[in-house]
Amino acid sequence: MFSILKSVLWIVVVLALAYYIMGYFGYEINKNYFTYSKQKCEEKIRSCTDNLIHQGIDNATSKCDLVCVDPQLIINKK
Repeated sequence: MFSILKSVLWIVVVLALAYYIMGYFGYEINKNYFTYSKQKCEEKIRSCTDNLIHQGIDNATSKCDLVCVDPQLIINKK
């Protein structure tokens, strides 16, 4: 039990140091990345659904691309 607690403490310390070192070198964590990606993915799904409804399922010419990976980085340069 003590070794698990010690490992968690080391991980927290390393992450805190990495955060401050990144700030020193001019980088910051994009805290809105997941919120923005979620909104963009929901918009893409909504537009694809509307497109399928208007064209009909049998006459749909384009497939829905449901891969919602945003190329925007989580770590940005300030």
